[in-house]
Amino acid sequence: MSSSAALISVRRVCAVAGAALLMVAGLAAPAAAHASAQPVAAGVTYLSAGRLGASVAAVVALIGVVVGGLALARPAGRLGTVVPLVAGLVGVGLGALVVATAEGGLGTGNGLGGGLVALVVGLIALVLGGLTLTRSRRTG
Repeated sequence: MSSSAALISVRRVCAVAGAALLMVAGLAAPAAAHASAQPVAAGVTYLSAGRLGASVAAVVALIGVVVGGLALARPAGRLGTVVPLVAGLVGVGLGALVVATAEGGLGTGNGLGGGLVALVVGLIALVLGGLTLTRSRRTG
């Protein structure tokens, strides 16, 4: 595969990732614009929908970071390049959804902190996936 074809593939992956992020942000914006009263903080042991969504998003994004780190450490097949990208996109998408729909601030139990963590970890997974994809295109 020529380097120009690999560059086009990387550009397509970046374009699709950017479009997906814009779509998630565009769909979540009306939910974020909904202004309501400050909710009562959830209990420590209570697992709210926001906490559950943020936890799932963070775990999926963390799986992407681990697989991406392993793929960078040693050569991996196609699965090592695709899993971090997909897991990163899912983590960023779910994290953005949780952040956009969380009512109240940090510490209210609505998953805002976990959503922010999922956004950061998902972006790290996307970067690692992009690096592994670039390296696999160069060597393959």
